[in-house]
Amino acid sequence: MYKIVFYTSHRGDSPIDKFLDSLQIKVRAKVEKWMQKLQENGPTLPRPYSDTLRDKIRELRVSHGSLEIRLLYFFWNRTSIVMVHGFIKKKSEVSEQDIERAIRLMNDHITRYGG
Repeated sequence: MYKIVFYTSHRGDSPIDKFLDSLQIKVRAKVEKWMQKLQENGPTLPRPYSDTLRDKIRELRVSHGSLEIRLLYFFWNRTSIVMVHGFIKKKSEVSEQDIERAIRLMNDHITRYGG
């Protein structure tokens, strides 16, 4: 089983916590259920639950009614999943801006904690 870690900036801010706090309770419950599936299955969690975007960045794909929720993450140190960015998807593809943000946060995490 993998451990899920939320990215935290050097100031102590967590974009994932902030994003999850913005969701309605039922939506957040479904997201947490999918996060548990990811924790149990790791890199073998299949599409439509998860998909690879670019480099080491992957997406957890949660649909709830008309909402398409995405949590971007990467695997770290063979036992951890670091969640770096969350958003409600409005276009058919994840934007380059969201992927670049996730890569930037991933690189910051790796620089500060190794791996």
